[in-house]
Amino acid sequence: MLLGVLVNAAAILVGSLVGLLLRRGVSEKLSTAVMTGIGLCVAVIGLDGALKTENSLILILSITCGAIVGTALDLDALLQRFGLWVQNKLGGKSEPGKHGIAEGFVGGTLLYCVGAMAIVGSLNSGLIGDHAMLFTKSMLDGISSIMLAVSLGAGVALSSASVFVYQGAIVLLSGLLRPLLTDACITEIGAAGSLLIVVIGTNMIGVTKIKAANFLPAVLFVPLFVWLFSLI
Repeated sequence: MLLGVLVNAAAILVGSLVGLLLRRGVSEKLSTAVMTGIGLCVAVIGLDGALKTENSLILILSITCGAIVGTALDLDALLQRFGLWVQNKLGGKSEPGKHGIAEGFVGGTLLYCVGAMAIVGSLNSGLIGDHAMLFTKSMLDGISSIMLAVSLGAGVALSSASVFVYQGAIVLLSGLLRPLLTDACITEIGAAGSLLIVVIGTNMIGVTKIKAANFLPAVLFVPLFVWLFSLI
């Protein structure tokens, strides 16, 4: 059941290691240019996904409620502290002009976990043993993790653990989750997740400094609002 998840996590880890090896020969100027380019691409990909919403009111309500809950819990700070804890355990430290492990961990975790492919692919793995979508996601994530690691460093590799835990949980709970995740629900979850990807992209290029993790609960509100709108 977890084959697709294992392959996905491994692809991110291997891609990140390749990126770290390439990073040694990349100047700060080139690294900044690469990060800007990746950030622009990430923002465009996220925008494309967000526009696929079939009910913008569900997206607005979910993002609003998610922001309230996430900010109250300060999820961004929790992820950052965890990343810093790992960074300290590994003996790493942030250097001027460089991205620390915490930033790479948070950025990678959000980027690889909030998309619709993570949910649908994990459900397919758990319910019918079809890993095709997760294998496709693995290829895409592996390639993107190379460039992301060049820009954000070793923290991106650690996000592979987040992917394993998150997608693995969906696979194991797929029987319980599938009745709740209708096609309409998955579409709106994908749109909400894609909006977070837009935030990640704009943060990467320095246009915004939004705490993207504080909006994560938005995806949990989507099924509720989809159900409520189905009653109208």
